[in-house]
Amino acid sequence: MKFLDIGEVAALSGIRPSALRYYEEAGLIFSVSRHGLRRQFPPDVLLQLKLIAMGKSAGFSLEEIAGMFGRNGAPDLPRDVLHKKADEINRQIRQLTALRDTLRHVADCPAPSHMECPTFRRLVDLTGKRSGKRNSTVKSKGRPVF
Repeated sequence: MKFLDIGEVAALSGIRPSALRYYEEAGLIFSVSRHGLRRQFPPDVLLQLKLIAMGKSAGFSLEEIAGMFGRNGAPDLPRDVLHKKADEINRQIRQLTALRDTLRHVADCPAPSHMECPTFRRLVDLTGKRSGKRNSTVKSKGRPVF
């Protein structure tokens, strides 16, 4: 089996050698040997790096991503955790879509003043209700805690 040295992995993946060393230190990837001072990686490391990038894009922490690889470095993806993350991303998509639609309406609204536009006022009310749910207060000795 031909191994890739750290420079080759960096060139093929677009990830800096310092990040590769950090990923190895964190247990995300593993080198198999050294050629001089240069770490040698199996070719499978390129797939692992793509999965790490995908996990980071999805909002997983490096620690969570490290837990998704088995002892041999093969992916061991927890389906229930992936379903929960996909649901969370769907919620974010809905929120961002509503925000985009609101901004577009505000930008294109024909009313002389936004405060005169019933659609704008309704959207502001809805946004306020949504953020109120996310930022709900907890009473502590009669005072709200944020």
